Amino acid sequence: MFDIIEDDLKNPQSRALIALHLAGMSENVPDDATFLGLSDLERPEVTVWSAWENSRIASIGALKMLPDGTGEIKSMRTHPNFAGRGAGAAILKTIIAAGKARGLRRLSLETGSGSAFAAAVALYQKYGFEKGEAYSTHTQTEFNHFLHLDLPQS
Repeated sequence: MFDIIEDDLKNPQSRALIALHLAGMSENVPDDATFLGLSDLERPEVTVWSAWENSRIASIGALKMLPDGTGEIKSMRTHPNFAGRGAGAAILKTIIAAGKARGLRRLSLETGSGSAFAAAVALYQKYGFEKGEAYSTHTQTEFNHFLHLDLPQS
């Protein structure tokens, strides 16, 4: 079982996992791809959560509020020592619950293609995300694709 916290990114373990995420993105995406850096994750419209087990970070992910009443999932990364143990799912479930609680009508994300992204795509699809069109300021390329989850309105 993981302890999920809202993360202010001050903990060195959180910063190290973001650095690992950024390094992985740099290795696995085209040169013209963009992704959020640490300072972007500290903006007021972004909330970051992390999953912990025995004082060790297991996973991290963020929800960026978009002006159109939707949310964007950003910077999902599980530490390699916790791969396949449900840490990423715990963060994703937290983000989905936060989106519902905030009254968002949809969660969206951009991800890459290829083996480096296969586990992430499978996780999103397991929780109901479906492939769809580009959104917000994103543009469709041969490399990326977009996943969306419509949230029930109460």
